[in-house]
Amino acid sequence: MNATPLVDSHCHLDRLNLEPFNGDLGQALDHAREAGVGHLLCVSINMENLPTMRDQVAPFDNVFTSVGVHPNETEGHEPSVEELVDLSMDSGVIAIGETGLDYYYNKGDMTWQHERFRRHIAAAKQTGKPLIIHMRDATEDTLRIMAEENAGEVGGIMHCFVEDWAVAQRALDLNFMISFSGIVTFKTAEQIKDVARRMPIERMLVETDSPYLAPVPYRGKSNQPAYVRYVAEHIAELRNTSWQAIAEQTTENFFNLFELDATK
Repeated sequence: MNATPLVDSHCHLDRLNLEPFNGDLGQALDHAREAGVGHLLCVSINMENLPTMRDQVAPFDNVFTSVGVHPNETEGHEPSVEELVDLSMDSGVIAIGETGLDYYYNKGDMTWQHERFRRHIAAAKQTGKPLIIHMRDATEDTLRIMAEENAGEVGGIMHCFVEDWAVAQRALDLNFMISFSGIVTFKTAEQIKDVARRMPIERMLVETDSPYLAPVPYRGKSNQPAYVRYVAEHIAELRNTSWQAIAEQTTENFFNLFELDATK
């Protein structure tokens, strides 16, 4: 296609429902390409699935990966800073995460999440690779730890952002980009729509978080990378511009953040 391809800046390709694609990830990525998606960032959530995830996406040169342990992971291997740094040296790894804090499912003493988060930030600073931040019901502690650990030295992405404009401004001040998922298309998501309207376009990204959080008109169904087009189109409507303009700028933002050569 002639228009600038979109980037799905956050997806979990190892968890996609591939039944509509005969079990073939390549077909799912072809479908995404037909919808205007040129590159994808496949995000790690634990150490146990990391080798399989990498093997699945290795054949596709338009898929980047990350290394990290999701804040909700309560079992499995807990990597040290050194392990995260070593794993991040593998080909195609461009980010550390997803990491952060989530108090929605976990209650009580959250020191273990704080320590895990700090280790990920330390690894990002050692490697110079941006962070992918997950923040749910833990706004103040997340932003406080980011500030205390100088996460802004490497910056990164506030993934699946659902907070208000005041919180968005604080994240922007910490040198992070804001990524919008399918939630922005939900009728009741006025707070997030407001942020999408106000955001400096050069600090914005779009994502699916596939297979979760499918946008309207597929809300409640299994999500897939092709649907990031609906996120871009809705943001374009909110901002009174074309989806191609959103695609062009968010793609440029992604490649700038990760210091990637868009011509390759």
